[in-house]
Amino acid sequence: MNGSYGHLLFEQAIPNDQAVVDELRPYFESAHLDAREVFHRTARIDLHPDAGAPGAHAQYPTCLPPTAKKGLFGEVMTGLMTQAYQFIGGHQWTIPVFLFRYHAEAEAYIFDLARDPPRVREISGRHGNDFIALAIDPASGEVVRFIAGEAKWRADLTPSVMDTMMFGEWTGPAGARVRSNDGVWNEINRGLRTPQGLEQMHRLLCEKARDDYAEAIVSLDRALLIGGYPLPRTDLVFVAGNRAARRAQGQTYLPTNSHPVEYTAGRPLQVVELVLEGGVDLIESLYRSLWGGR
Repeated sequence: MNGSYGHLLFEQAIPNDQAVVDELRPYFESAHLDAREVFHRTARIDLHPDAGAPGAHAQYPTCLPPTAKKGLFGEVMTGLMTQAYQFIGGHQWTIPVFLFRYHAEAEAYIFDLARDPPRVREISGRHGNDFIALAIDPASGEVVRFIAGEAKWRADLTPSVMDTMMFGEWTGPAGARVRSNDGVWNEINRGLRTPQGLEQMHRLLCEKARDDYAEAIVSLDRALLIGGYPLPRTDLVFVAGNRAARRAQGQTYLPTNSHPVEYTAGRPLQVVELVLEGGVDLIESLYRSLWGGR
């Protein structure tokens, strides 16, 4: 940590095995439970259908195509680490509920798949903030700050892949190519002080836990008013991927000592890099195991 900038590097230390999957499963099931209930209700399939029941093959999130599950993995791991480790500012972050129910394309995909099993296709990611967590004052119960961020997964995480993800693709004529500047840094820099994800969180708290989060709801009401006083925001960038062949132990691809010059939003910023070994297999095994799957 340096001033308002923090960087954490996590590197996998033990092999992927059933114990790793078993440790992660409860958190992943909790993260996906709200969306699972909504999507299954919309598609009119049971939450726990028998093997031969109509729609049993279309259970969320197991039925999603591989690319979609990799994106979800990054978002859930972001939440896990936000709650388990200290980020810049030393705030205690809480995630009352994940925002996965707002993945409209996944909802439509499951509805179609339940009725037409061959209709398997890739789907795009959820629009809006990848991740929202709240800092709640333990005395007043009010939200005093929130953290919003981008979570990215890349199977082949090399320096060039990282650059493309953060800065955008190369564009322009040969000999004068420049980055398109539509990568993660641009998304973070352009992020609203009060993003839509905060409204979505407010809506979910009103529906699912109004009594438990009454003061938090009122404080979010005030912050979400157009022209109201916004809550302080912390930005988060979470990048996960497989270790590249030439990546040395302890090597980072994003700056560790100070804000990247490309980050211009001027808010506290936390960066997390997660380096896995055989991450694709881990993700598939983990999502296949959810809710008693094999």
